[in-house]
Amino acid sequence: MPRSDQSQTAILGALSIMPMSGYALRERIRDTLGHFWSESFGQIYPTLAELERQGMVRRSLGDSRSTTFEITDVGINRLRELLAEPAQASRPRNGLLLRLFFGAQLGAGRCRQLVLESREQAEGRLAGLATARADLMGDPGLAPDAPYILLTISAGEHSARAAIDWADDALAALDELEAEAVSNIPSGGDTE
Repeated sequence: MPRSDQSQTAILGALSIMPMSGYALRERIRDTLGHFWSESFGQIYPTLAELERQGMVRRSLGDSRSTTFEITDVGINRLRELLAEPAQASRPRNGLLLRLFFGAQLGAGRCRQLVLESREQAEGRLAGLATARADLMGDPGLAPDAPYILLTISAGEHSARAAIDWADDALAALDELEAEAVSNIPSGGDTE
């Protein structure tokens, strides 16, 4: 699925839950889909314009005089077509793992700091997902979508917990590396 189709899927999907402005759409994608999907303003507005041109969304003046977009029947049909396509696997790009792969250049201490930062980020994601879960359960307007949204929240929670478990294992391995390095330092009192 081309990138533009994936953007259409995210935008049409979000609008199928509720009409919203472009800004609210970006915020909703960031806050709700953010643990597995992102869209930039630079992608959202051109995609909205194209979807409007094709009759898949229409704009109206919202309560606060801002432009609100809502999905049309044509947009619902297109969303269903896009969702029926096989999911496209994407190659991961993980800056932390790239740095650890070449960790001999940084040393165990700096690698340890990177892993600790990653662990803290995973804990933050887990806390954010707990909030998203509570918000979802407290919003009766999302009841029809809630079981499906919960599947993605659960995936994010599992991923965050796995990242924390991995970080703990990595920190233990780095501790061993540091201990080995210390034990291999020759003492200054050796004479022949």
